[in-house]
Amino acid sequence: MFKNPLRKRQYIGSLIGIGIGIIIYVVLPLKQSEDYLSLGPMNTGHEGLSCDACHTDAKGTLLQQLQSNVSFTFGMRKKAADFGTENVDNKKCLACHDRPNDRHPTHRFLETRFKEAITQIDATQCETCHREHNDTRIVLAEATFCVNCHYDLEVKNDPIDVPHEKLIADEQWSTCLQCHDFHGNHIYQVAEKLKDTIPLREIKAYLKGGEDPFSKKKKHLPLSEEEWRTINSKYLSAR
Repeated sequence: MFKNPLRKRQYIGSLIGIGIGIIIYVVLPLKQSEDYLSLGPMNTGHEGLSCDACHTDAKGTLLQQLQSNVSFTFGMRKKAADFGTENVDNKKCLACHDRPNDRHPTHRFLETRFKEAITQIDATQCETCHREHNDTRIVLAEATFCVNCHYDLEVKNDPIDVPHEKLIADEQWSTCLQCHDFHGNHIYQVAEKLKDTIPLREIKAYLKGGEDPFSKKKKHLPLSEEEWRTINSKYLSAR
């Protein structure tokens, strides 16, 4: 059939390439393939989520996305376009975890007074602490990050037996989370004596993905994947 060996190799190579492409196209979207595609194990509370719960399809066709990014590369477009799937950013996180009572909402750290603090810890981004695919709850190594904003804290009518002034002077920044839930979403009684606060070992275990030591009761629960999909489908249809 092929007198030229080079043509024969090219033909066989093309068939192999097409075959691999078909296999990838058919196999990769399957639910069973998600574990192989994932960058790592899901974080605490996200174990049951599907990949496309967060990695939704980007706007436009692949060709349009490619053209947009080429235009961005050559300065003809101000922003790069998401390619393949949308970037998982704060909007995606807050779609499920938006809480009107949040003590530390990410947008608050965009204020000028936090300019220095976010050079130490970028609290404007959910993923700074909650980076996914790490099989944990918080990726920060230490529970002392409160120092970045509260180093000059003054508390009037201090309710705890060891004053905050002394704790700050002694640089006992790990004690903050022993009393205070960072996002303020748990329903629990804050201790008034340092000996009654949550032990640091339990806080560290919690940050790594362990049992919640604050309370099982919360003021606002995250959306389920089904609830999120309902909201997201309405958003996509309106685009």
